[in-house]
Amino acid sequence: MTVRGPQTMLGSAPVLLFRQFVNEDLGCASYLVGDREAGVAVAVDPPFAIEPLLAAARSEDVRIERVLETHTHADHVSGHGRFALEHGAPVSIHPLAEPEYPFDPLDDGLELRVGDVTIQVLHTPGHRPEHCAFVVDGRIALTGDSLFVGDAARPDLAVAAREGAEDLYRSLARLTALGDDVEVYPGHVAGSLCGGNMSSARSSTIAHERGSNSALAFRDVQEFVLVSASVSMPKPPTTERVVALNRGPWVAQPPEPTELDDVGDGTVLDVRPFEDHAAGHVPGAISVPVDGSSFGTKAGFVLLPGERVVLHARSRAEALDATAKLHAAGIFETAGYVLAPAAAEKLPTIAVEQLEELLDASDVQLVDVREMTERDGGYIPGSRNIPYRLLRKIGCGALERSKPVVTVCESGPRAAIAASLLQREGFEVSAVAGGGIADFAGDVVAFRRCGA
Repeated sequence: MTVRGPQTMLGSAPVLLFRQFVNEDLGCASYLVGDREAGVAVAVDPPFAIEPLLAAARSEDVRIERVLETHTHADHVSGHGRFALEHGAPVSIHPLAEPEYPFDPLDDGLELRVGDVTIQVLHTPGHRPEHCAFVVDGRIALTGDSLFVGDAARPDLAVAAREGAEDLYRSLARLTALGDDVEVYPGHVAGSLCGGNMSSARSSTIAHERGSNSALAFRDVQEFVLVSASVSMPKPPTTERVVALNRGPWVAQPPEPTELDDVGDGTVLDVRPFEDHAAGHVPGAISVPVDGSSFGTKAGFVLLPGERVVLHARSRAEALDATAKLHAAGIFETAGYVLAPAAAEKLPTIAVEQLEELLDASDVQLVDVREMTERDGGYIPGSRNIPYRLLRKIGCGALERSKPVVTVCESGPRAAIAASLLQREGFEVSAVAGGGIADFAGDVVAFRRCGA
C-alpha cells in the first residue's frame, strides 16, 4: 500500500501529536492524534493496513488506546478490526451506524480526553446518518466525509440523495461556524469517488474553504440540494460489500498469498505494466496495472463479487502490493499469484497519432470507455460510449463481433483495461494505450446537456 506519511502537519504545542496518513491509491486519509507527554494516542479512520500508524506510534513512544471512526466507510475497509483483534483497542462510532461489533457510542457534544488533548465530537450527518467530525483542541477539524478541500461529500451512498443533501447542508454550516482559523483535515483527497471536485491538497482552513469551496457558496438549502443531489460520478465499485465488512464482525488480516504452479480455474488479474500484458499474457487475463492510479477502484469495477482471483505479477513484492490494495478495497478472494505462467496471447496497440488514419481507412468500431460526463467535453464522431467499468457488468451486446474494435479513453490506461476485457470476450480489439482523446489531432465534438 502506498501511504503518504506519517507527517507532523502542525507547528503545535509540544503536548500535541498530530500525524496524517494518505492512501494514494484510494485517496483516503487517516490520522494519529495524541499526547506525547502522556504517551497515548487515538487512530482516526485507520486504513486496513495499520502498520504505518503502528510504526509512527512506536517512533513517538505512544500507545494507540482507541479507534475513532467518523462513519462506516463505503470505499475502503477500516483497520478498526485489526486494532481490536491484534491490540485490544476499543472502537468508538455513532450508534446510528448500527455496528455488529462491540463499540463505545459517540454523541454530539461529547468530549474525549487523550492525555491533555481534547477531542470534541460533532454529529455531522449527510454523507451517512452516523457521520461525525472531530475537533481537536478547538483548532483542528477532522471533517471525515463531510467537508473536503475544494468540495463536499456526496450524499447518496447511504440514504436518498435529497435527504442526505439536506442534512449535509446543515452539517457544513456547523463546520464553517467553528471559526476561520480552524484547520481542516478531511477524510479524502483527490482520487476518491466520495466527492467530485476534491483538491489534491491535504489540508486547508475554514477561511480558505469559505472563500474558494463552491459547496459552501449556497445560501439556500434547496439550491444546495438540487446541485449536491445530482451526483453524476459512479459509486465506489465495492460499496455494498465494504459497508458490510465495516459494519460487521471484526475483519482480521488474511495470510499472505502464496505462489501457485498454475492459474487453475481462477480469473487472472494481470497486475504487471500494460506493456508487459500486451506483449504476452494468460488467455482471458484482465489487465489492471498495480503501478497505475486507483488500482483498487479499477479492479473493483472489473472483478465480479466472490470470483476466485489469481494475480499475474512480475515478482512476489508486486503480488503482495496488489493484494494489499485489493484488501483495502474489500477484495479478499485472491487465491494466490503466478510469476511465469504460459502467456502466449498478445494484445495489439495503436498510437493515438495513427487513430485518425485508421478510422478513415478501416471499418472499425471505436469505443470511448470514459464516463459520459467526460465525453460531453469532447468526443470523436462515430464513437460509441461504453464506460470500461460496465463492460463485464452489462456485457458487450451493443458491439458487432464481426468488426474489429478499438478502445480509447482520455489518456490510455482505461482503454487498455477495456481492451483486455473485450479480448477475453472474443473480440478482435486494439487499444489506444499511449494517449487518448486529449492528444487526438482530428475533429472532436463537444456536447452540452440541458441544464448543464
